[in-house]
Amino acid sequence: MWHYEKRLQYPVKITTTNPKIAQLIISQYGGPDGELGASLRYLSQRYTMPSRKIAGLLTDIGTEELAHMEMISAMVYQLTKDLTPEEVQASGFAPYYIDHTTGVYPVAASGTPYSVMTFQSKGDAITDLHEDLAAEQKARTTYDNLLRLIKDPEICDPLRFLRSREITHYQRFGEALRLMQEELDSKNFYAFNPEFDKKPCK
Repeated sequence: MWHYEKRLQYPVKITTTNPKIAQLIISQYGGPDGELGASLRYLSQRYTMPSRKIAGLLTDIGTEELAHMEMISAMVYQLTKDLTPEEVQASGFAPYYIDHTTGVYPVAASGTPYSVMTFQSKGDAITDLHEDLAAEQKARTTYDNLLRLIKDPEICDPLRFLRSREITHYQRFGEALRLMQEELDSKNFYAFNPEFDKKPCK
C-alpha cells in the first residue's frame, strides 16, 4: 500500500506554454525509456526477486518512478494548457491534438504510443537487474538529450532533478547486483536462474 502526498516530488512551475517542447518531453512519459515503463518494470520484477532486500529496493524505486511520471505529466500539461487552435497549428502539435486534444497520453517523442514491449520482467534476478541498470542509463541519456535541446530554466530545472535520480537509481541497482552475486552459491551465477533453479536467497 502506498501513501500518496498531494504534491510533486520536485516542483514544476512552467509559466510559458510551448507545445513543441511538450512533444519532446512526453517521451519520458510514454517513450521506450520513459518513467511509465520504469515503474511497471520494477513493480513487476519485485515479486520473483529471491532477495527480500532487493525486492524492497525494486518497490522503492518503482514507486519513485511513479512520482517521476507525475512530474513529466505536469510538465506536459503546463506546456500545453490554454493553447489556441492557431498555436496548435503553428507549433506542429496538431497530430497529437487531433487524437488527444491537450490530454496527457503516453507516447514517445516520435508519436509512437506506449507499449509494454519496451520493458521485461524475466523472472531471473541477474537478467532483471542488468535490464534495470541499462534502463536507468537509457533514461539518463534521454534526459541528457532533452537538456541539450531545451534552454528554458523553468523546464531544465526539473529535468536536471530527474536526470540526477536516474544516476542514483543506477548506483542502487549496481549495489543490488553485487549483493545478489554475493548471496548466490555459485562461482558462475550467470549460468542459471537463481529464481527458478536454486533455493531463494535469504
